[in-house]
Amino acid sequence: MEINIKNLPKSAEELAKIILLQQQEIEKHKQEIISHKERYIRLLEEFKLEKSRIYGASSEKNIYQSDLFDEAGIDLVGELKDQLEDTIDVDGYQRKKHPVRKPIPKDMPREVVVYDIPEHEKICGCGAHLVRIGEAISEQIKYIPAKLSVVQHVRPKYACKPCQENVKIAPMPSLLLPKSLATPELVAYTIVAKYCDHIPLYRQQNIWDRLGIDMPRSSLCGWLLKVSELCEPLVKLFREHIIVYDYAQADETAVQVLDEIGRSNKSKSYIWCYRGGGTKPCIVYEYQETRGGYHAENFLGGFKGYLQSDAYSGYNFADKDDGIVRVGCMAHARRKFADIIKISKTNGLAHEAIKFFKAVYKIEKEAREANASPSYRVALRDEKAKPILTAFKTWLDSNLTKIPVQSKIGEAIRYTLSNWELLNIYLRDGRIEIDNNLLENAIRPFAVGRKNWLFHGSPAGAKAGATFYSLIETCKANNIEPYKYLCAMLNRIRECVTDDDYQKLLPQFIQI
Repeated sequence: MEINIKNLPKSAEELAKIILLQQQEIEKHKQEIISHKERYIRLLEEFKLEKSRIYGASSEKNIYQSDLFDEAGIDLVGELKDQLEDTIDVDGYQRKKHPVRKPIPKDMPREVVVYDIPEHEKICGCGAHLVRIGEAISEQIKYIPAKLSVVQHVRPKYACKPCQENVKIAPMPSLLLPKSLATPELVAYTIVAKYCDHIPLYRQQNIWDRLGIDMPRSSLCGWLLKVSELCEPLVKLFREHIIVYDYAQADETAVQVLDEIGRSNKSKSYIWCYRGGGTKPCIVYEYQETRGGYHAENFLGGFKGYLQSDAYSGYNFADKDDGIVRVGCMAHARRKFADIIKISKTNGLAHEAIKFFKAVYKIEKEAREANASPSYRVALRDEKAKPILTAFKTWLDSNLTKIPVQSKIGEAIRYTLSNWELLNIYLRDGRIEIDNNLLENAIRPFAVGRKNWLFHGSPAGAKAGATFYSLIETCKANNIEPYKYLCAMLNRIRECVTDDDYQKLLPQFIQI
């Protein structure tokens, strides 16, 4: 620093003031450097995480590594250290389960091909005939292309020949789609192909073209729109089943919809998803133009009980309702740390946090494999999960002040602490899941399909898609094969008049 000898301090007090000002200036620059460094780290983390999302695996199964910007860890709680270990040693080595091929269903038709030895080889050297003592059987699966047939509705006409009048003909049955080529089975196939197997309608048209059948995409689209209107009463009953039960889950995901009135085709719309109904669960998809929380509030109007969701503020309406108890999602908190580990190079805090999550999830797996009752799950959580979560809370508090405010690990810790009360409410009731994964697993097929069909062509198409996803995912949740259900339901839905008639056609109650 250049010194002006003409303005030297004339006393010790003036010199002290100058030194103090210089120290303050230096401290200010230090803070700016620290702030810029933290911002640099933050931006670098975000860059690497975005790169990981684009090019890396999305699964959280292999996250037990560590992070490039993860801070050095601390010793885990002594009494819980064994519970937080990643693996279990059996007789000195790590035991791994090898995948076992599932047997071919016994009800599948068998085509038996026998390979026998020649007759002259069935005679022993001593002259005696060999006796059949058993057989070796190996099985393979043979694929036979789909078989198509035409259903002819024949109605004989009758008339009085002498009178030349009194013509009679049987009335047409109540068809699913009158004046259409589509039978209920063909419509069911179209629905499953698009919303279960993720085959867009234009690809389905190409498949029909190869079979020599003229099945325009516009016809397929028309079938889906008309049938979705017929199925709307079923989805309304799904909603009623969710509302009357006292435990529900909610989530939402983005979708692009064209031709929305007053909105650009690039605008982001949303599919809201809800799950509830207890042991016979219902899953409802609902298309909305925005992510406003009032959509969930309207759908859940009248609901009382536990509502499980992520920390999105759109569900804050539940905090104002004394009859609704918010429940957090442990998977969302874990994901904050898991994202950090995906770009890791050295062990650190995120790795240690994941050990706590793995320990509590191991308890949930134990209860699930034992098919435990709700009361047993509560007791198991009290005994094993509560001590782990208490230790985890201590760990989070102790590390909160040790890491940069703008770092990703700091963000993960603050998110977990700010939602700690909601994350622990699952301990109260054995029916409540530790996370929202059951609902997220129902949304995942929609996300996979979205990569194939890219967008809905109209709001009507989005509503139809929501209806069919509701039916298909409810079938899956109740271990019902979607195509068989749709065939049975579509053959009978035209006969429905009352709510009781529709109730009998729900996947949980229909006779297939």
